[in-house]
Amino acid sequence: MPKSKQQKQTTVEALSAGLKGAKSAVFANFQGLTVAKSDELRRAARKEGVTVLVAKKTLVRRALEAMGLATDTTSFQGGLATFTGSDEVSPAKVVATFAKKNEVVTIFGGLLEGKFIDANMVKSLSALPGKQELLSMMVRSLNAPISGFVNVNASIVRSLFNVLNAYKSKKV
Repeated sequence: MPKSKQQKQTTVEALSAGLKGAKSAVFANFQGLTVAKSDELRRAARKEGVTVLVAKKTLVRRALEAMGLATDTTSFQGGLATFTGSDEVSPAKVVATFAKKNEVVTIFGGLLEGKFIDANMVKSLSALPGKQELLSMMVRSLNAPISGFVNVNASIVRSLFNVLNAYKSKKV
């Protein structure tokens, strides 16, 4: 059943709000996925805090034009799903990971900091570590000097005990 003008306007407004509030977005083809696979993709996206919006290409084009971006959505083949996230990497990571398992999913491109990026850039963006991984790497880096200091002090104490044990066994 076709959507009314009001429904289309509501969809465009939701897309515009989602794209403006997101640090990054990915546009992908999901057409041909089974319902189970589509639900699996949505669950994976929800788990990472990524919002999935499905709309016609013309409505996505209108939302992008409302943001001041001129993007030709007619070159996108198939159904169009928009994945938006509050961090730069998570939408790309979710879609690229799912696309590896399901050849039906095709990445068209995306938005990063308000600029359109192509599919290759989205794939390279998905290879970057996520926010939590970067934070854990930083904590390990900050902790390295402290743990090194503890290990050096422990080895001094161990060496002292080894010398004392050797001296004790020599005396007896």
